[in-house]
Amino acid sequence: MSLPSQVKIVEVGPRDGLQNEKQIVPTPVKIELIERLAETGLCRIEATSFVSPKWLPQMADHDAVLRGIRRRAGAAYPVLTPNLQGFDTAVQAGADEVAIFAAASESFSRKNINCSISESLKRFEPVLAAASALEIPVRGYVSCVVGCPYEGAVAPRQVADVARALFAMGCYEVSLGDTIGVGTPASIARMIERCAHAIPLDRLAGHYHDTYGMAIANIHASLQLGMAIFDASVAGLGGCPYAPGAAGNVASEDVAYLLAGLGIESGIDLAKLAAVGDWISSLLNRPNGAKAGRALCARSHQ
Repeated sequence: MSLPSQVKIVEVGPRDGLQNEKQIVPTPVKIELIERLAETGLCRIEATSFVSPKWLPQMADHDAVLRGIRRRAGAAYPVLTPNLQGFDTAVQAGADEVAIFAAASESFSRKNINCSISESLKRFEPVLAAASALEIPVRGYVSCVVGCPYEGAVAPRQVADVARALFAMGCYEVSLGDTIGVGTPASIARMIERCAHAIPLDRLAGHYHDTYGMAIANIHASLQLGMAIFDASVAGLGGCPYAPGAAGNVASEDVAYLLAGLGIESGIDLAKLAAVGDWISSLLNRPNGAKAGRALCARSHQ
């Protein structure tokens, strides 16, 4: 088993992390968070979500956030656009990459976006057509790749089918999301192996939640299979709405620490990243969810 020599971390804290915060985070704070993250060496930072403010009040300032950030050379700032209206608004605000979401579970798809998986994919066709015309890259997400809060275990075949469909539609990369964090190295490996038969492994990313404390172990198992792209959230920002009180996204600092320990290049300044996690956690008045981040900051304060 040879590990990748280089790994890309897609930072999802400003979008996937903050959208679960109950208090509305001021626009200048969101902008500063994105800019501070870019200074750590992260080159793909999910900035915001162009969904209706009625459904997601936290992201109502999406336009101001995307227009307000000072863009760092070489960095991309993808945004979530669930439909053509959101896509058009995002483009007007200067979006350079967009993302769409599907699910591997029929129950989750119906409860989350009120339509079947096939219907959701159909809805994305105009978004992908418009993005292609403007040469804007589209990333695809698949939710519930191991388990569903309504159906229980999800078969790897179901995940591979959705990943294949997104890739065939034009998504340049597909992120596999363990939404409720029930995955273990064995179940994650089975799922990745099935998906890698459907689309090239270098077009797959891992998005693992840490509900049961397995996210870092799952990333290590994925690395052993050759996966080299992972989503993570600074300070572990984000919750898991389907598992009350549980942790959400794996912390970017913990992933960067793992990679450094394995001698894998990530391009990230871990000390700077830990400082950003410490800053945003204290600003939001919430515990820092990054174990490596807490340890590094404690050591630097000694």
